Amino acid sequence: MSMGRRRGSTQAKAICMVIWLAGFLLSLPALLFRSVQFFPDLEAEACYLAYPHDGWRLRFNMTVNVVGFLIPVPLVCYCSYHIIAVLGNKQMDEVKPVSAASFQLQNTTDSPSLSMTFNSSDWYLVYAIVPPYIFILCLTGILGNAFVLLVFFLQRSHWTIPEIYLGNLALADLILLAGLPFWAMNILNYFYWSYGEFLCKVVNLSIIVNMYTSIYMLVMVNVDRYLALVLTMKARWLRRRRNAKAVCFCLWVFGLAMGIPTATYRTVQNSPAFEHAACIIIYPLESLKVAHSLQLNLLGFALPLLAIVFCSCNIVRALHKRRQNVDIQDRNDRKATVLVCAVTLLFLLCWGPFHIITFLDTLCDLHVLDMMRWYHALDIGSQFSTYLAFLNSCLNPLLYVCTGHYFRRKVSEIYKRRRSSVGSVVTALQRSVVSTYVQRTDQIKPVVL
Repeated sequence: MSMGRRRGSTQAKAICMVIWLAGFLLSLPALLFRSVQFFPDLEAEACYLAYPHDGWRLRFNMTVNVVGFLIPVPLVCYCSYHIIAVLGNKQMDEVKPVSAASFQLQNTTDSPSLSMTFNSSDWYLVYAIVPPYIFILCLTGILGNAFVLLVFFLQRSHWTIPEIYLGNLALADLILLAGLPFWAMNILNYFYWSYGEFLCKVVNLSIIVNMYTSIYMLVMVNVDRYLALVLTMKARWLRRRRNAKAVCFCLWVFGLAMGIPTATYRTVQNSPAFEHAACIIIYPLESLKVAHSLQLNLLGFALPLLAIVFCSCNIVRALHKRRQNVDIQDRNDRKATVLVCAVTLLFLLCWGPFHIITFLDTLCDLHVLDMMRWYHALDIGSQFSTYLAFLNSCLNPLLYVCTGHYFRRKVSEIYKRRRSSVGSVVTALQRSVVSTYVQRTDQIKPVVL
């Protein structure tokens, strides 16, 4: 109510007038410097934006970036965050908060937290922080991975072996991130699933399948670099495009196989403890839950981590030996060493907390740890660790693709080719218009009165 006086119609009209005035002022460079000029190469006149010098062009581009993006985006994010927080507080009395460990990749269906109401400050943090974080993660990750796929598809040459793995990695990350907004809305509704049982199975199946596929595509990127840098001559027959395509196909099938338990046991259930329908995974036997957790720890983290660490250590050793033999400090080798170390560290930081939580939850199921003492910490930890793990899918395009000179050169080539093709089309159209005009003027006969 304290801000109600500022929301009058007069203030809104004044703000709109200021915005229109700002838009007019920002369009002044186009009004001052855009003109029609004759281009001998085009043999025609064109509407062209000619700045007095390059400094004006730089200032205008910086103004567009700051005023058109850097200022509006933080404001929209700030307002969206507080709107979501206010709406969440209004719904707090309508829907009962429920433990979420049973709704993620793993669950604790028999934990005492299911019968508890979580109105603690920890759960308020979950409801306030996790959904906006998921939306930002999805937006940036989908744009990054879609950009990588677009660049690979627009190139004229056949995909190389690294591009095959990186393209499939980007596709898996893209599909994985596309399913996360459902869980963001689910958390905003305090784990009330309103999308039906079919989407409950499909969304979680896509997340699990692409999680495994993304992780093992990540492994294959490192394995391919290991073969190229360490076993250059011995493993030449392994680095073929046909073999890379076959490996990618097998990894997608492997991901589908790992998603079978999710497709089988994930369901929407109405429970008196929940007081609403929730998308949960219910195992018929406790041993199946323990087996699924161990499978996730071993095949989803321990084995890929060992493979990545093995490849990274050997790649760093090979680059170090090459620098010693050549006695030249190659900048590219130094960058490659930093990138290899960053890959291993990022994978460990993103996925490590989630698998630690999963392993502790397994120890509780085996009665090694006291469930009554650990269930609250595991429930809260599962929320933050699960979506921290998916940050890896958002950063993969930046780390593996966009930081390399090869990818930037490919983007530059595509941009130049598209620009030249658009220019040739415009030139052809202009020549066609000019020739048509000339023909029509020649056909006009003078009339003698």
